[in-house]
Amino acid sequence: MMFISLGLGVAIAVILISIVSLATSNRPSASGTTGHTTTTLATTALVGTTVKPFTMDSLKGGALSSPWSAGHPAVLIFFASYCGPCQSEMPKVAAYLRAHNELPVKVMGVDASDQRGAAQSFIAKNGVTFPVGFDPNDSITSGIFKFETIPETVFVSARGTVTKVYFGAIPTAQLAKGIASLKAA
Repeated sequence: MMFISLGLGVAIAVILISIVSLATSNRPSASGTTGHTTTTLATTALVGTTVKPFTMDSLKGGALSSPWSAGHPAVLIFFASYCGPCQSEMPKVAAYLRAHNELPVKVMGVDASDQRGAAQSFIAKNGVTFPVGFDPNDSITSGIFKFETIPETVFVSARGTVTKVYFGAIPTAQLAKGIASLKAA
């Protein structure tokens, strides 16, 4: 009888641990990231969908429009100044883009859930020369693209169709590969 009680106790403990694990696996961690499974599925679901054109405030003043609204393929890099992975990603991405002519592909940053001053300091410190939109309320980041985390990089055709989504800090080799794919299309 004691072994049956012990067995039931272990079974109940395993079930409770599994439930708690599933319920918390997509909660933000201290670094601001979440579990990869749900987010990766959500981002890959974007591939093949058409993104409607949008306009947003630029960090340098004025407004930015989605490049595909003018017939240009685009790379959207979602980031924020407070994001740890973004802090290691952005200097490399900015340096790569300064050294390479990616036309006709347009690169556009989307600074998400940030303070304007912190975002402006971040892009200045990292030598970002591509246009960056300011998305303080996540109307683009989570509203249109449904992203729960950053960084994310989205490749969009000239017709507004998402061709690829890269989850996390993008290595420059992957950025180059995605841009080459957009140029070849």
